[in-house]
Amino acid sequence: MTSSTSALPTVPFTLTRAGVIMTPEAGNEFEAEGVLNPASGRGPDGELYLLPRLVAKGNVSRVGLAKVIIGDDGVPSGVERQGVVLAPDEGWERGINNAGTEDPRITWVPSLGRHLMTYVAYGPLGPRLAFAHSEDLRTWNRLGPCHFEYQADLSMDLNLFANKDAVFFPEPVNDPDGVPSYALLHRPMWDLGWIREGEGEHLPAGLDDNRPGIWISYVAVTDVEKDIRNLVHLRKHKLVALSEFPFEELKIGGGPAPIRVDEGWLLIYHGVSGSMEKSAFDHQQNVNYTAAAMILDAEDPSIVIARSDKPLLAPETEDEISGIVPNVVFPTAIEKIGDQLFVFYGMADSKIGVARLDRA
Repeated sequence: MTSSTSALPTVPFTLTRAGVIMTPEAGNEFEAEGVLNPASGRGPDGELYLLPRLVAKGNVSRVGLAKVIIGDDGVPSGVERQGVVLAPDEGWERGINNAGTEDPRITWVPSLGRHLMTYVAYGPLGPRLAFAHSEDLRTWNRLGPCHFEYQADLSMDLNLFANKDAVFFPEPVNDPDGVPSYALLHRPMWDLGWIREGEGEHLPAGLDDNRPGIWISYVAVTDVEKDIRNLVHLRKHKLVALSEFPFEELKIGGGPAPIRVDEGWLLIYHGVSGSMEKSAFDHQQNVNYTAAAMILDAEDPSIVIARSDKPLLAPETEDEISGIVPNVVFPTAIEKIGDQLFVFYGMADSKIGVARLDRA
């Protein structure tokens, strides 16, 4: 279950900066410490919306809603704020000294007729995955925390670990047994020392690389058809990818929802290099976040068939280099505008940027 070292074809796509489209609003208490890492979606009105992470004083995060302004050239140029749509109102989303509904990812799933949001609930035991659904991007119904079914061959309970960077595929795929399923990409973190001093890392059976990587889990379509709340009950967990290249030497994590391309499923992801200080949950000052891509097999998305061997976008501008956490390009949303694809990403200086995705 270790990361493959075999050479894969490179991904035939490029990212080109198109500008900064959202910065913290002066006097807005919900944005006192930044706006970043947005999800996105099309509303019933056909308009494109961002759902950014809004960070208030004390690192308390909420999910906002903002309509994207499109310039005459078809490129996003700004936003119109429309309030907050998800806040840490539930007890499991709040700790004594922390609270947050963080880093949303949104997938429109036509077969369900609704948007699925994954987000990080920063509660009493730190970051845990949670889901919500909506038909209009404004009213969100919580499905609750994610539950990973015990899998004996891993000899480990995935529910023990903090988890981030989760996102659903937009249509059903086959699970390892050929069962049509909704699939979730996610990123477990194996270090338990931050919860229980001295406990350290616990790895699943067969895994000898402790760096956080991208996993996939499934829930059968028939179970979701019976009750949408079954989306939180995931099983058949499998490793998809681990770090392989210098720009991602510390860890990797999924970004926007995968999109279908001719070759398979295109996944934009982030890679992290540098050195970690203290806990992985502290603000880091010596790391470098970049955007890259991989293509997953159309029939079995647990298989990587192509992968970036260098970043598609790395921190270069002042907004990306200097900030609370410096040197950050963190992709979290992808949308088609006209005949062009755009990737939205968080920046070091607590802003949101956009880049155009093209075939190389």
